[in-house]
Amino acid sequence: MADTQFTDAIALLKADHRKVEELFETFEATKAPSKKQAIAREICTELKIHTSIEEEIFYPAFRGKIEDDTLDEAYVEHDGAKILINDIEAGSAEDDFYDAKVKVLSEEIKHHVHEEEMPSEGMFAQCRKTDVDLVALRDAMMARKQKLMAQAKASGLPAAKPSAVNLIAA
Repeated sequence: MADTQFTDAIALLKADHRKVEELFETFEATKAPSKKQAIAREICTELKIHTSIEEEIFYPAFRGKIEDDTLDEAYVEHDGAKILINDIEAGSAEDDFYDAKVKVLSEEIKHHVHEEEMPSEGMFAQCRKTDVDLVALRDAMMARKQKLMAQAKASGLPAAKPSAVNLIAA
């Protein structure tokens, strides 16, 4: 069943971006360690789901249709975020550098979002110029997102893993 709340795949990804930006702002404004940790875990879950649907569905749909460098950079940016996500999830809000790790993750995500959403030359602008069906892509991404959200609630998501791009290079 299609979720028409989002007009297409790009609108879905942009909505994810806004949600995570709000969570980062809430984290920054929160003082209680237990609340900070809960917010940080929510950020990590949202990012793990978002990176999964991008890497499994969105990015592959555009390989060969937009600049390879744009996609390659996005995978590498995801891998950097995944390292911090795993560190944050393994830690406690009372640990040294916990807030710093969340702050750096926020900065990395802001950069990544800027690269994707930049008018005319960003990833999303390039994607809109292709013949890829963004509505069908949205439907596939929503189906996968719903499965991952259900898994997160039921048993949690596994640790974030580096993309195949980095595994090949390693």
